[in-house]
Amino acid sequence: MKLTFLGHSALLIEEGNFKGIVDPFITGNSLCETCVDDLVNITHIFVTHGHNDHIGDTINIAKRNKALIITNAEISAYLGKFNLRTHAMHIGGRTKFDFGTVKMTNALHGSGISDNGNMIYGGNPGGFVIEVNGKKIYHAGDTGLTYDMKLLEDEKIDVAFLPIGGNYTMDIDDAVKAADFIKAKTVVPMHYNTFKIINADPETFKDKAASNVKILNINESMNV
Repeated sequence: MKLTFLGHSALLIEEGNFKGIVDPFITGNSLCETCVDDLVNITHIFVTHGHNDHIGDTINIAKRNKALIITNAEISAYLGKFNLRTHAMHIGGRTKFDFGTVKMTNALHGSGISDNGNMIYGGNPGGFVIEVNGKKIYHAGDTGLTYDMKLLEDEKIDVAFLPIGGNYTMDIDDAVKAADFIKAKTVVPMHYNTFKIINADPETFKDKAASNVKILNINESMNV
């Protein structure tokens, strides 16, 4: 399995015929070196919550690729008006797909969808445990520290993507605690330095964490 960090919380996951992207904030992301036109043959899109920097280019990418969008029920209903294929889930649900399984996990955050100046209810924010060919990736979405993360230790996560930027999500110290709860084989920091208010030093996180931390630069890939 190949994982490519696209900046902020955007993650590309590739394995065989499966090519999924999580929280595709491409347009307007000053750190992103990818453009929407580069994202071809996307089969699935995972949206953790409705904020613009996470739902991002979902509509455009889904239309171009006829991709299936996996998200919560409220965002799924919202995206349905654009004639897109969606699969609605909610926290705690685990579902089998043709590529593997997906479990939606708890996140402490908001999920409002900005639509032509109006804020639409976007349901509960969440994260995903995505399993493909026996490998499990945990994408936390935007969240504060929660003791529920301790339950993820039982999932035997291979790679966990955790926010470290603070203000809107966990900061470095809380992300260190989260990594200790989850005990993933590898932890990758995300959701930092995109905006001034979430500036953080991933090297500090790496130094403080007892876990195996791998810092991915923009467009850098790792194999699992």
